[in-house]
Amino acid sequence: LNSFVTRTNTCGELRSAHVGQKVTLYGWVQYQRQGLFLVLRDFHGLTQVIIPQDEAHSHVKQLLSNAPLESVLRVTGTVSPRPLGQENPKMPTGDIEVKAETAEILNSCKKLPFEMKDFIKKSEALRMQYRYLDLRSFRLQSNLRLRSRVVMRMREYLCNLHGFVDVETPTLFKRTPGGAKEFLVPSREAGKFYSLPQSPQQFKQLLMVGGLDRYFQVARCYRDEGSRPDRQPEFTQIDIEMSFVDQAGIQRLVEGLLQHSWPEERGSIMTPFPSMTYEEALAEYGTDKPDTRFGMKIVDISDVLRGSNIHFVQNALSYPHGSIRAICIPQGVRYLTNKDLESLKESAKSQFNQEIMEIVRRPDGSLKSLLTKFLGEKVKSELIQALNMQEDDVVLLAAGEHKQVCSALGALRLLSVNLLEAAGLALRDPTAFHFLWVVDFPLFLPKAENPTELESAHHPFTAPHPSDASLLYSDPTKVRSQHYDLVLNGNEVGGGSIRIHNAEQQRFVLEKVLKEDSEVLSHLIEALEFGAPPHGGIALGLDRLISLIVDAPSIRDVIAFPKSFRGRDLMGSAPDYVTPEELEPYHIQVSWPLEEKEAKEN
Repeated sequence: LNSFVTRTNTCGELRSAHVGQKVTLYGWVQYQRQGLFLVLRDFHGLTQVIIPQDEAHSHVKQLLSNAPLESVLRVTGTVSPRPLGQENPKMPTGDIEVKAETAEILNSCKKLPFEMKDFIKKSEALRMQYRYLDLRSFRLQSNLRLRSRVVMRMREYLCNLHGFVDVETPTLFKRTPGGAKEFLVPSREAGKFYSLPQSPQQFKQLLMVGGLDRYFQVARCYRDEGSRPDRQPEFTQIDIEMSFVDQAGIQRLVEGLLQHSWPEERGSIMTPFPSMTYEEALAEYGTDKPDTRFGMKIVDISDVLRGSNIHFVQNALSYPHGSIRAICIPQGVRYLTNKDLESLKESAKSQFNQEIMEIVRRPDGSLKSLLTKFLGEKVKSELIQALNMQEDDVVLLAAGEHKQVCSALGALRLLSVNLLEAAGLALRDPTAFHFLWVVDFPLFLPKAENPTELESAHHPFTAPHPSDASLLYSDPTKVRSQHYDLVLNGNEVGGGSIRIHNAEQQRFVLEKVLKEDSEVLSHLIEALEFGAPPHGGIALGLDRLISLIVDAPSIRDVIAFPKSFRGRDLMGSAPDYVTPEELEPYHIQVSWPLEEKEAKEN
């Protein structure tokens, strides 16, 4: 840590073994007390510096006593043991202090926009405006250094242990059909634009066609997704592609990669990771990214209630995909208020247009609900057994179309656990890391804006499941894909697939199923005609993964210079205006809305 620089030690490394040594430290003034001592801070830690009180060092005393907080100092002095009883066991350097002999203010700090202490709350906008100050905090320093260590270990695993080749792919490319919106970059050719790639997907497939066999990249990616919470317009992926591999091979690779690069201080992770199908995830958790750290699974109670005379139950079961399902909230009577329960019902109604019925199990074992008068004792008993209801549990029941019911209950499951934990019932271990593979996704989904048309569930290069390949040409809605997602604690941290390596199949998917212009991808389709090997890969979201490892409230806390919620750089005021003269070579004129034009002119 001290190679190539003029300090002798960092502010975090001095111990009792250094007593008597003359040292030179550099750092920022963290704290100063009444001209007696100050605390010097650098990236590595803190050291207490004793300010000399004798006349011979009066100039040093004056300089150190008057140095503003966060000023940069050089201090030279002798390491001494702290007086008996004044040791600080909370500081790694708490057994020693440095008695200053010479000092220099290398740069004085003006009045700060906020206090630098970690426990002082600052608005996120202010933190991002002065990001270079925020970066001095212990939390951000720790997050970025852990991120660096994880990436280095990943490189070691992939390149040194398994022969992957680190290849940089272009940032300026062309529009890709489907997927997220891409940023456009003007060119000097009138009407022609580059696109910033949302991933290096096409390039990594072309590298496989080129015979590279194993590719890896810490890839910068871009998505113009507007104002979405906890998303960034530019983000980082650990991007991987392999030839002659199947789904199981990619999964084993990723499990080994994460196990090798996992920070020791976060415990160990067990492999292989469990796996479940997309249909199982939806049926039991109501989502394709289940948080498996706690129970409260969705339970199918259709058969229990099938013989009842409840109108809405019979109505739901009369439909082809009708279903009656429920979740059981443990100790819901004790920890949830009536207001909480009403907010859960309202959430299901507003987000999913789904009505919710509640059932409470009283301390005497009986059930309280608007439904109970329609249920016989046998059905009540079967219901209690099916849901494993205990005293003071609350059941939320939904009836209707299978996917809608499951999605609504899955959302309520997550809202409920947040409410329970806020009220003091711990259900999720904050130190636990539950990885899960979700597999067998549908290859295509109906478009939200036009359900008669299809779009790729993953992307248009994903290969169909081998068992469903024939259905691609007769009933594409029933085709499963060779797409797999990696989920951690209810967050998607990776996604990949085995790719289509046959040109005709790729052309069919684009033109006949997705109704896309295959000419846009003619370079890729042509490449597949020149002996493309079977191949597949995955991309891990590095920002999301690191934020979960360090338990950061936002991915912005693991990125050195993130964008704001609205995609702006508040520190540098980007994006910014450019002059008409600067736009002229790109054949672009800005058409201003009237109110913006007036505001700009004023």
